[in-house]
Amino acid sequence: MDKLKQMKPGESGEVTGYEQGSGAYRTRLLAMGLTKSTRFTVKSVAPMGDPVEIEIRGSRLTLRKGEADALIVRRINA
Repeated sequence: MDKLKQMKPGESGEVTGYEQGSGAYRTRLLAMGLTKSTRFTVKSVAPMGDPVEIEIRGSRLTLRKGEADALIVRRINA
């Protein structure tokens, strides 16, 4: 299992779950469409790692550090 902040631009991944105690962020992430098994591609990462821009289902989302830390992901070799 990886964290979104460990991924680099161009890498693809899949949401596998959410961190314990991330209830408020989890609700927001689910509303944005980041459900389990959803695939995404990292488009850009700010120099200090916050925010992270991902592409999901043809749309781009920008996630702040707290939101990105709440996601548990798996890298996918495209």
